[in-house]
Amino acid sequence: MADPIRILIAGGHGQVGQALAHAAWPDDVRLHRPTRADLDLTSATALAEAFARTPFAAVINAAAFTAVDEAETHPDEAFLANADIPARLSEATRRAGIPLVHISTDCVFDGALDRPYAEDDATAPISVYGASKRTGEVAVLSGNPRAAVVRTAWVVSARGRNFVRTILDAAVSRPELAVVANVVGSPTSADDLAGALAALTLAMIADPAAPTGVYHCVNAGEASWAELAAEALQLAGSRTTVLPIPAADRPAPAARPANSRLSCERLTRDYGVTMRDWRAAVADIVAELQLQRVAP
Repeated sequence: MADPIRILIAGGHGQVGQALAHAAWPDDVRLHRPTRADLDLTSATALAEAFARTPFAAVINAAAFTAVDEAETHPDEAFLANADIPARLSEATRRAGIPLVHISTDCVFDGALDRPYAEDDATAPISVYGASKRTGEVAVLSGNPRAAVVRTAWVVSARGRNFVRTILDAAVSRPELAVVANVVGSPTSADDLAGALAALTLAMIADPAAPTGVYHCVNAGEASWAELAAEALQLAGSRTTVLPIPAADRPAPAARPANSRLSCERLTRDYGVTMRDWRAAVADIVAELQLQRVAP
């Protein structure tokens, strides 16, 4: 019997980490999702010991400081999670001779383009969060020649805290919701993202010469936050209406790119991964949330 394929998922209990746990992996794959108490990702010694104990075939880094506004006042914490930890994982995986798949964000861009961003477009983060994630990207790509950075955006699911769940919860008690309409992006199902990450990771494990570098992975199509909210409410059968407002009417500590659209052509070209339309993905999420609410 062949040895199992062991994959370490850093941040395995967050929204994407949970989706990875529910993804359709081959039977011989074993996912390791240690908690922070189990594995201190900030410690090079702890990582070295973990790699010595377990022959990992790859690492997927889903760990991150994702509180975009809080990062403005907690930059040290943001850079520790989003830059220092990826650097340590990059070094550890390089020493082990295994691939690292690192999740990044649309927030490395300033949003000034009038088209979806490609992987080679210039980065220009406009927030502490975006700057910390860009620093992490550079560390990952420079530290391990078998690394892939996967940028995603507007991740939603039936688990964890995210925009779709927030909108549906708010609609229970409010007849109207004011939602920003002049910021556009690519809504992305955590489950669809997890499926793409699984395919990419397995391909990199199987082929040491598999393509590396930066990839974008989002559901197809585009929407404003207001359009995403309206779609989720309609799918849920809610009578709550959406009041479109400009981003200037909803100021936040951290600036966000007005255009968060990402092109996934490179991912399709190199790995054959094609993402479905975001509306179909959100329909599945809303259906799952409705099942959760009626479950005994």
